Amino acid sequence: MRKFEKLEAVAAPMDMPNVDTDQIIPARFLYRSRADGFGALLFTDIRSETDGTKKPDFVLNKPTYAGAQILVGDRNFGCGSSREHAVWALEDAGFRVVIAPSFGDIFYNNSFKNGFLPIVLPEARCNELRAALGRNPGAKLVVDLAAQTVTGPIGVNDGYGEDRFEIDPFRKEMLIAGMDDITFTLSQGEKIGSFEDRYKAAMPWV
Repeated sequence: MRKFEKLEAVAAPMDMPNVDTDQIIPARFLYRSRADGFGALLFTDIRSETDGTKKPDFVLNKPTYAGAQILVGDRNFGCGSSREHAVWALEDAGFRVVIAPSFGDIFYNNSFKNGFLPIVLPEARCNELRAALGRNPGAKLVVDLAAQTVTGPIGVNDGYGEDRFEIDPFRKEMLIAGMDDITFTLSQGEKIGSFEDRYKAAMPWV
C-alpha cells in the first residue's frame, strides 16, 4: 500500500449529494478482479450516455480536471451498498483523497483499508471549496496528513486558506506508514509469538 504523507494536486468539484457506491462503480462490473482495474469504469452511468458517449458537462470529462487526484464532494458521499470496489475505482482513476461533509460508513472504513484518505470538512466549507474550484478549473489543493490540514485552492485570490481535519490517530499512522491491516499484523509477529508462548505456559492443557 502506498504511503500517504502530503499531496498537492488538481481538485475536482462534484456537486451531487448522496453519491452512492452503485454510481461510483455499477454493480454489473463487480465480477471483475482487482487486477483488471476499475478506473475506466468510474462513474460510468453518470458520466456517459447509454451509447458510451461522454457527457461534456460532467466534471471529470472536462480537460481542465484531467489528472485530478482530489475530489470535493457533497454530503453522504459513498452511501449505499457495501462494496470495496468503489474505493478501488476511485484509486484506479488516480484519486487519493475525497473531501466531503459526511460519508457512508462502509465506504469511509474501506477507504482507510486501501490507503485512500476520506476527509470530513463542514458542509459550508465544502460548498465554498467546490464553488471556488468551479470558478478556477485546474486549481490545486494541498493535503498534509501529518499536519491534518487542507490548504487552497492554490493561487486563487478568494481568501481561502487552511482547514484542519480530524482523523483517528491509528488510521493516520497506518496511512503515513503505508500499512494495511495484514501488513500491520505481520509487523507484530514478535509480540504475537511472545503472547502465544505465555498462553501455552499458563494453559498447557489447551
